[in-house]
Amino acid sequence: MLILAIDSSSQSGSVAFIRNGKMIGEFFINDQLTHSITLMPMLEKLKEILDINLSELSAVAVSTGPGSFTGLRIGISSAKAICQALNVPIIGINTLDVLAHSVPIISNKIICPILDARKNQVYTASYIFKNNELLKLTDYIATDLNEILDKFIEDKREVYFIGDGVSVYKNKIIERLGENATFAPIFIQYTRASVLAQIAECKYIKSEIENPDYLVPTYIRKPQAEIEHDN
Repeated sequence: MLILAIDSSSQSGSVAFIRNGKMIGEFFINDQLTHSITLMPMLEKLKEILDINLSELSAVAVSTGPGSFTGLRIGISSAKAICQALNVPIIGINTLDVLAHSVPIISNKIICPILDARKNQVYTASYIFKNNELLKLTDYIATDLNEILDKFIEDKREVYFIGDGVSVYKNKIIERLGENATFAPIFIQYTRASVLAQIAECKYIKSEIENPDYLVPTYIRKPQAEIEHDN
């Protein structure tokens, strides 16, 4: 079983291969370069280094959002094209789920991935580990950061924040939550294709796969161009 994972849901981008439970390679870039420039060259180079032929693939996994509207379209379109060319299934994974699964097992803390949604909003959801299993506590939402911080203040529990929103809102979070807020280290703060691949492999084993023709991005809110058009 060989799965290719592609993430281009935010400024960072990455590709990874997992084979029979072993992560065999990953390329990760977090720069100002656009995904249309970096994504396929990363994949081609990783294939070359690992001596992989895409005809070996069992499935392709891709981050479905929320995140950058342009980045999501590039990643999902690339994943769909590979799946359709090889007649293999696709596995879409929510970006917030990928971030939450990046966190080592911790007890008694709410895990809160936050992605910068611009306009003083974040994409977020809340999770917790119970019996070493990660459980999602809330729906995926786009909201003002202060609204979720208000709820955490009422709850009085420690919260572990992860995601690209941390670098934008860390000072505000500390100001509101104080010592009840902890933050992911930089090396797991961003969405990684390697984590996406691990989730996807579990889904593939359970036959939780999709037809690439029907996979769509998870935007949560409309792209800004559509909002302006509607107005």
